[in-house]
Amino acid sequence: MKVLFATSEAYPFAVSGGLGDVAYALPKALRKKVVGCRVIMPLYTEQMPEELKASLQFITNITVPVSWRMQYCGIFQAKYDGVTYILLDNEFYFKRASLYGEFDDAERFAFFARAVLEAIPHIDFNPDVIHCNDWQTALVPPYYRLYYYNRPGYENIKTIMTIHNIQYQGRYSKQLLEDVFGIPNWAESLVEYDDDVNLLKGGIESADRVTTVSPTYANEIMDPWFSYSLDRILRERSYKLSGILNGIDVDLYNPETDKYLAANFSADKPENKAVCKADLQRSLGLPENPDVPIVAMVTRLASHKGLELVKFVFDELMAQNIQFVLLGSGEEEYEMFFHLKSLEYEGRFAFRCGFDPALAHKIYAGSDIFLMPSKQEPCGLSQMIALRYGCVPVVRQTGGLNDTILDAGEPEGVGYTFKTYNAHDMAGAMYRAIGCYANKKEWKKLTHRGMATDNSWVKSAGDYLKLYKEVTGKKK
Repeated sequence: MKVLFATSEAYPFAVSGGLGDVAYALPKALRKKVVGCRVIMPLYTEQMPEELKASLQFITNITVPVSWRMQYCGIFQAKYDGVTYILLDNEFYFKRASLYGEFDDAERFAFFARAVLEAIPHIDFNPDVIHCNDWQTALVPPYYRLYYYNRPGYENIKTIMTIHNIQYQGRYSKQLLEDVFGIPNWAESLVEYDDDVNLLKGGIESADRVTTVSPTYANEIMDPWFSYSLDRILRERSYKLSGILNGIDVDLYNPETDKYLAANFSADKPENKAVCKADLQRSLGLPENPDVPIVAMVTRLASHKGLELVKFVFDELMAQNIQFVLLGSGEEEYEMFFHLKSLEYEGRFAFRCGFDPALAHKIYAGSDIFLMPSKQEPCGLSQMIALRYGCVPVVRQTGGLNDTILDAGEPEGVGYTFKTYNAHDMAGAMYRAIGCYANKKEWKKLTHRGMATDNSWVKSAGDYLKLYKEVTGKKK
């Protein structure tokens, strides 16, 4: 089985969010299952660390059709953690300050989708499956159906489209259909949706199978409340939709070996978690008190993360005997609110605006309760990381949060959950967690169960391998 994993970002070459982590960890896990898997992505010369640039090997250069234009594409190769990465170079499109959000993103990723397909004869790798991810690669399945399926060397390739977050769809005016996307008017139905060009819709329509990043989210996105209008096409194509839960990289997030921690610990030897807690309190200017639970959030400051719930009952939460730590950046409304609250509750609430990987690891290891009250959460990785570091999640029952966190009221529960998107329901779950923290014997059992939970990529990679076999008809 040979899989070409098409993505707009991947650690360590360029990362802006969870997709970059998945595009690193899943191919690595597939390789361990003896699946030939290569990652293909743009070469972002401004984002790539210098030491990685030095590792690039030039393969060749080709020209790529972008509607009526022919554009240069350099093909480079690099190896990282046993996985081969194919990086496609065009400085006009990808030598930018940002990965996304550029005025010409439509043309940039139309080029990338065509380049993925044009590169195949030149990379010594004939894929059985092209696994596409999010709207930036969603044109690969339509282009394959329109221009490549009957070319020599391209026969019988299957395409899989994974939706990591349905909110981002690549919606553009139909005026771009021929001039930018190079799709003839007679094929407009492949990508047209609600009188726009919708690239993600094109991927859903044209791919052989569609997946998303948790079973619950696969059901949710067929509901208008979650789908950002794509529920109609998803219900029509529900026969090819499934949800496969993401995992986490258990080597990167390992409290036994984590270099960022003041002391290492494990599920069987958890004593040094107290050392990590004291270190976190010192570094953030909080009183060193082992008996006060630290509540933590590491999140983008965006409304769909449930931050309006936190705002609504923030003072009620701080009336409890807790310390609160928040690391994140995003919408100005939330940055300002939490900055002001950090002044009001100085010595009890620490807010750090931005993202600091070292501090994030320290927060997971030093905190006791991890809050994720998301309005929508396709999968979520933070709750799984928190479990691994002995930090008890409090989550809303949505998306991957529902699939990974069983309430502590159940015999095998590992966290605290609430269902309704309501601030006081969230507060109620928080109060249950704070109350359990006072019972050291029960708290120890709860954290041990969480740390023993297997959220690695092993099972997820197995589920993807099963899907690849189903779609190709191959046994291995």
